[in-house]
Amino acid sequence: MSTSSPKPVATWSAEDWHARAKTLSLDTRLFIDGAFRPAADGRTFTTVNPATGAPLAEIARGSQSDLNVAVAAARRAFRSGSWSRQAPRARMAVLQRFADFIEAHADAFALLDALEIGKPVSSLTGFDIPCAVTNLRFAAEAIDKMEGAVTNTAQEAFHYILREPLGVVGLIVPWNYPLMMACWKLGPALATGNSVVLKPAEQSSLSALLLARLFSEAGGPDGVFNVITGFGEEVGQALALHGDVDKIGFTGSGAVGGLILEYAGRSNLKQVTLECGGKSPQIMLADCDLDTAVRNAVIGSYANQGEVCAAGSRLLVEEAIHDAFVEKFTATTRALFCPGDPLDPATTMGPLVDAGHQQKVLSFIESGRQEGASLAFGGGIPRDLNAGCYVEPTLFTGVDNAMTIAREEIFGPVTAVIPVKNLEHAISVANDTDFGLAASIWTQDLRKAHRFAREVAAGMVWINTYFDYDATAPWGGFKRSGNGRDKCLEALTHYTQTKSVWMSLA
Repeated sequence: MSTSSPKPVATWSAEDWHARAKTLSLDTRLFIDGAFRPAADGRTFTTVNPATGAPLAEIARGSQSDLNVAVAAARRAFRSGSWSRQAPRARMAVLQRFADFIEAHADAFALLDALEIGKPVSSLTGFDIPCAVTNLRFAAEAIDKMEGAVTNTAQEAFHYILREPLGVVGLIVPWNYPLMMACWKLGPALATGNSVVLKPAEQSSLSALLLARLFSEAGGPDGVFNVITGFGEEVGQALALHGDVDKIGFTGSGAVGGLILEYAGRSNLKQVTLECGGKSPQIMLADCDLDTAVRNAVIGSYANQGEVCAAGSRLLVEEAIHDAFVEKFTATTRALFCPGDPLDPATTMGPLVDAGHQQKVLSFIESGRQEGASLAFGGGIPRDLNAGCYVEPTLFTGVDNAMTIAREEIFGPVTAVIPVKNLEHAISVANDTDFGLAASIWTQDLRKAHRFAREVAAGMVWINTYFDYDATAPWGGFKRSGNGRDKCLEALTHYTQTKSVWMSLA
């Protein structure tokens, strides 16, 4: 599956990508204990290309039986110490090779995710894959920076604190950034010495299976990284309920996140960290640099087809600049985002992940109409793209924060403009939500910016920017957006536990 052309993938044309797709080999079996194998009962499910509606592959449909085998393999590997007790720099070397292998297979990863979920290859090669590699390398470099402690006790005692891996970790990742989200969680979990059972979303299984193979080829011991493909209500639920799984790391909907907390309580009180999406506000004050603010607002709204947990889809615009903002936003959207073939590097917006999600997004658009919002542009399926799961970039104006399109996470290219009177009003509207993942403000007044940063209930705040990121920066939110953090050093601590050790010197 390595790159078959001497040309860098960044220079490939649509013809190059389509030609490569025809030669792409797919292994669609489960990956357990260092090897691919079919599901125990032989069942499969069909994954569909959302750009064309054509069947793409038959994927192994894992079951409770398969999961039990994977968890047992992960526990056996953990207890053997082949990974958990390996010298930190030896683990680091394996993870660095793993990152190198992902980078070397950029063409395959880009094609797998483009074909399964419709994400444009330009987005995958320009963002998802580099970000996945960077975060994996960051976690690898942090391995020998994780320290215990020796405390200051009485002379007749010696007390120290060990930081140890948890054991077997279950990771459940979403379909909107399949490779990147997997690496965000795999990096810390593996770096700290755990064994992993990964459950990818059923819409995006293929890149996870390639990841597992490459980890093995990089020197990862058998049983340390396992992948069980299948459905959430079968494999995901069983993973969260499993009594021999020590932690679940989850990114997905708030409804499923709540179930995982329930399953943890019903089973073994396993640790759980959740990232459950948002309804993030972007505040546009009258003194902002309007052109820059508009461009970033458009990207924050429609990047990745709007299928982003931190999409800035609530635009809180000060009344004095409302009309000018909407006019510029409309023109900028048409310039930046045009739906098309995901394998064409010129495409900036692909289809939504599947037909069911397309219909869900269209139903939100209809609710906006029914509840009295004004449709500024979009609202339907792009002309000549009826075979796929496309939805046009859509903007509503005249939105009240009580409307459905202002309160529910749509997870599609639908954005709402909400007029606000001033900063105080904007903060009130921004915080009037069940979510708290991200927020931004656009202003030249530093006092207003810092006030907003203090008072907004969000885990991530951007000032005069949106979607800036770094491996050192925590990613996570407040309220129904979940708990815990991805990326950053703090993320590694989520996959460890401390042990207090006393020794008498009397």
